[in-house]
Amino acid sequence: MILIIDDNEDIRFTIKEICSFVEWEACEASTGKSGVELFQKVEPSLVLIDYHMPDWDGLKTTKAIRELDDSVPIIILTVDERHEIADQFLQAGATDFALKPIKAPDLLSRIRLNMKVGKLTAGQKDVFVEKGIKAETLRTIKHFLYQQERPLTISEIQAGLPVAYQTVHRYLNYLAERGDITVLSQYGSKGRPKNKYKIT
Repeated sequence: MILIIDDNEDIRFTIKEICSFVEWEACEASTGKSGVELFQKVEPSLVLIDYHMPDWDGLKTTKAIRELDDSVPIIILTVDERHEIADQFLQAGATDFALKPIKAPDLLSRIRLNMKVGKLTAGQKDVFVEKGIKAETLRTIKHFLYQQERPLTISEIQAGLPVAYQTVHRYLNYLAERGDITVLSQYGSKGRPKNKYKIT
């Protein structure tokens, strides 16, 4: 089940049509508050949230859903491409962004990718607590790696994320232990080998 939270009826209709085209069930809410209430009833596998809504905007709605569930994928629908907005949503627990106007191929690929990452992340809460791993940070790093076409160094990964170098290093070690990523060592003419990382 996919939950659509958007105050624009036409957009909700469009997204439901896109979902039905690939036989995904979808439900909808016209406000952030009603969306959070519906979330508790239907327990969706993914949530789409509009950024600009009256009363509860997308940021407040994202935070409210994260208090209820720390692993469900959340895609933000927005016309705003500013980095500071993206950073605010990532820190609040969002996993991805889809730009308006909605393009069906882009939205479908983002939903598929986020559902895949969501399944890999779900059910690991005990391990997270034990190792000091946060579900939203792990999901952000995994999602970033899924989008890369080539292996990257820690510095390259850190440059693309609002996450500190040491944090990226710790999470990559955790993912390597689990076998979720492959570590490739590249030897230069001198010095220590440089590790690069990619999703397995």
